[in-house]
Amino acid sequence: MSEGTLVEWLVADGDTVQPGDILYRIETDKVENEIEAPVAGVVRITGEEGETYDVGTQIGSIE
Repeated sequence: MSEGTLVEWLVADGDTVQPGDILYRIETDKVENEIEAPVAGVVRITGEEGETYDVGTQIGSIE
């Protein structure tokens, strides 16, 4: 996998999340994955739904 399309954010900017909460769905040419929060904190979204990003591109953060 070298890139993926951000299908949908499942949290809003400024939401508080816990480890394991689902943050967003991303789609590659073969599969769609749900991405979980690795830590607790407040979500800051920078990536846009429908856009394709290279692996490793930061599309948000948890503060």
